[in-house]
Amino acid sequence: MSQILEKKARKLEAQLDEQMNSYRRVVSTKVTTKNDTSENDLESGIDRLLKQLQQVNSQMQAWVSSGGSEMVSHTLTRHQEILQDLTQEFYRLRSSLRAKQEHASLLEDFREFDRTRLDLEEGVGSTEQALLKENASISRSTGQVWHGGWWFPHILLFILDLLVAPYVCVDESLN
Repeated sequence: MSQILEKKARKLEAQLDEQMNSYRRVVSTKVTTKNDTSENDLESGIDRLLKQLQQVNSQMQAWVSSGGSEMVSHTLTRHQEILQDLTQEFYRLRSSLRAKQEHASLLEDFREFDRTRLDLEEGVGSTEQALLKENASISRSTGQVWHGGWWFPHILLFILDLLVAPYVCVDESLN
């Protein structure tokens, strides 16, 4: 019984190691604001494997508690430590990826704001269109921004739009 559980644990650990290497590559190269399906599949696969390894460790713990050998107890401790290390690394990597995505989203919002401001300064399009465009940009990123705590810059940008718009309208009416 213990050999079967040890073999399952080693197999799951090997699969986790392979998937974690792939996930590390994704996190180190990812700079877009949105998750893609392969990334979501990889995350859910790692999560599933971590849960399976936890179940195998629990079964090994039950076997050791019911009178298993001391050697199996040491093996169980090693597998529990591996599970803990892999779980912590996965959560750290996922958190890092989310922070990168929020950062990229914020930068994109500022770029959009700059483009809108430039359009207003050059007189391209109406003020209403520029404000609608900025509102759409804010609305598009609201889900990520409010959740990630990046709401303050968006409120500030909106207030700046409100302050700048009357001057732009006055300038346009003079032409």
